[in-house]
Amino acid sequence: MVIASSESPSQSRNTVEPLLREFRGIREQVVSGPSPGATAAQHARGKLTARERVKLLLDEDSFRELEPLRRHRAQGFGLESNRPYGDGVITGWGTVDGRTVFVYAHDFRVFGGSLGEAHAQKIHRLMDRALAVGAPVVSLNDGAGARIQEGVTALAGYGGIFRRNVRASGVVPQIAVMLGPCAGGAAYSPALADVVFMVRSTAQMFVTGPDVVRAVTGENITHEGLGGADVHAEASGVCHRVFEDEETCLSEVRYLLSLLPSNNRESPPRLTAPLADGRSPERLLELVPVNPNQSYDMKAVIEELVDEDLFELHERWAPNLVVGLARVGGRVVGILANQPRHLAGVLDIGASEKGARFVQFCDAFNIPLVTLEDVPGFLPGVEQEHGGIIRRGAKLLYAYCNATVPRISVILRKAYGGAFIVMDSQAIGADLTYAWPTNEVAVMGAEAAADVVFRKEIAASDDPEATRERKVREYRGALTHPYHAAERGLVDDVIDPRDTRQALIDGLEMLDGKHADLPERKHGNPPQ
Repeated sequence: MVIASSESPSQSRNTVEPLLREFRGIREQVVSGPSPGATAAQHARGKLTARERVKLLLDEDSFRELEPLRRHRAQGFGLESNRPYGDGVITGWGTVDGRTVFVYAHDFRVFGGSLGEAHAQKIHRLMDRALAVGAPVVSLNDGAGARIQEGVTALAGYGGIFRRNVRASGVVPQIAVMLGPCAGGAAYSPALADVVFMVRSTAQMFVTGPDVVRAVTGENITHEGLGGADVHAEASGVCHRVFEDEETCLSEVRYLLSLLPSNNRESPPRLTAPLADGRSPERLLELVPVNPNQSYDMKAVIEELVDEDLFELHERWAPNLVVGLARVGGRVVGILANQPRHLAGVLDIGASEKGARFVQFCDAFNIPLVTLEDVPGFLPGVEQEHGGIIRRGAKLLYAYCNATVPRISVILRKAYGGAFIVMDSQAIGADLTYAWPTNEVAVMGAEAAADVVFRKEIAASDDPEATRERKVREYRGALTHPYHAAERGLVDDVIDPRDTRQALIDGLEMLDGKHADLPERKHGNPPQ
């Protein structure tokens, strides 16, 4: 039975209007933040507010906020009288190019963006939803670390974030964008992410700040010198890319998301993309010198093979190895390439770490791997050996051997020693291996090999220099000839350099349905 209300529509409206006024007032507080002065101070630092950042990242009017009315329940130190809505972090979801993305953004205007119990729980719930839905998580970091006034509950909040970072690793893409300070334990969540972007001058990351460093070690250093964007892009390798301003940074986050699948059960978005105007395969004949000791820019070669520009990662860290994402024939691929312009393209500690991490990233998210090889070997030296080049090089070897995505390798010019094996050779599981006619595959270069194999004969000769030159040619013709490896089945074919792009397109098409049976195990134990 339905009981009719005795209230007229006008009476009902009069009853609800005060509630709506209260609602609008609260919403205004949520959106505007603590005060106009706090917003002005944020802008004066050269930084956008959290909401301005979210708006730039996501498609227009697509953001749906979660728990905007959440407030902390902490007592003491004046906290009980200071309970702003949102508790210093904005969480929610929206779309980037129409695809769902979850985002959280620290609001530096509220408690310096520091993390307390409520703040952490909002992030926990967001990450749990992202994992359940299968969508990327983007963190916009600008916070002062754990909220000291909340003690161990704040530290436990970080633990919950780290646990979820690890649970989501390899399941959904995680992108950390550093737009302000990130100190202490807070730095470990970005370190667990797949990709880290930083804005120069405003973003810093460090476990212990300059004051602690000065007190403990006596070293004097600035915040920027200790953990600025350039430091992490060049020295530590923590940062993948650096930007001059937030607008450009967030635009590039959007582009990166367009190259990634939403989760590990999907493939990256595929486009129909012909070769860009102004690029000609004929240039490949000019770009790579036949002389194995002459330098050239591998990035120029990559430009001729991909649909658009390479989205390079870690450009300034270990530059002797180039890694990045691009499309070939509309398919997203991960490219690893030795860079002869830096250390002749050798593999060293940094390059091995860089390559291993990138291979694992691509394999986790179903991104095929294209390896362009021109490597003289591993970098020799006491510093490298004592620094663990065996262990670090094994990381790259393990990553390639463990990868199940389609893998195509092209030897452009030379591939010597163990580095030839490690750079995704057929012996460790590459699906297709090609070589250019200019290639040399051998234990070592012909000059070095002749000095070892024919040492006595050269020393006993009346004309050692002429004998050495003859023996170098002899060794090169016998064991480093471009067709020597092909005759023994170590490469699938020797191809015209101008056919490389089409060979990649055809190979990727053939390997599209690749399936790899993995042994039953909890997980492997990669070298650390």
